[in-house]
Amino acid sequence: MKIGMGSDHGGYELKEFIKEYLTSKQYEVIDYGTYSLESVDYPDYGEKVAHGVVSGEIEIGIIMCGTGIGISIAANKVKGIRAAVVSEEFSARMAKAHNNANILAMGGRVVGKDLAKSIVDAYLNAEFEGDRHQRRIDKIMNIENN
Repeated sequence: MKIGMGSDHGGYELKEFIKEYLTSKQYEVIDYGTYSLESVDYPDYGEKVAHGVVSGEIEIGIIMCGTGIGISIAANKVKGIRAAVVSEEFSARMAKAHNNANILAMGGRVVGKDLAKSIVDAYLNAEFEGDRHQRRIDKIMNIENN
């Protein structure tokens, strides 16, 4: 699986930690930046990862800013993106199982490293359940298209 990652300075350290964790588990990771703790604007990185998903360059994205909120809002502005900001495992599983989220967002100032690994694992190991959930996603996509 090819996973794209992006963050601003507030999520940089957690992004680097999770990138190393995913690489150790044999995932292919594309890093869309940022590449330091220097202050940058989170919308730039949310958009880059989102475009990677919709273009098919990557299968899913994992994005981070200080809270995960701002970068997820930015990513969700790209047509076709369903980014979910989560801070625990249950929501990560449900983001995939019920909402077929194609981007996972976390807060580097909210989620600790061990919890972040558990969140990522819960998201990656979950499967979209389809059925009634697909009907709801279709309704969301109709809102986006109108």
